[in-house]
Amino acid sequence: MKRTLIAAVALAALTAAGGAQAKGCIKGAIVGGIAGHYAGHHGLVGAAAGCAIGRHRANSQARQDQQQMAPQARPVSAQ
Repeated sequence: MKRTLIAAVALAALTAAGGAQAKGCIKGAIVGGIAGHYAGHHGLVGAAAGCAIGRHRANSQARQDQQQMAPQARPVSAQ
């Protein structure tokens, strides 16, 4: 468990240098590292996969939020 936590923290520290690109990665790496540890002592692999999934979900959420915030263009009817 200690090695998993260290790996997750190290991965989070490395990706935090990326700034905004790390959004969602830290939480995903922690959850993935713990899950990977219990699924056969593959904490580092789980942390890497969790980071990728966390980033994907954060980016998807950001795109969805942007689309909701953008004003909907209405077609102009010819009269």
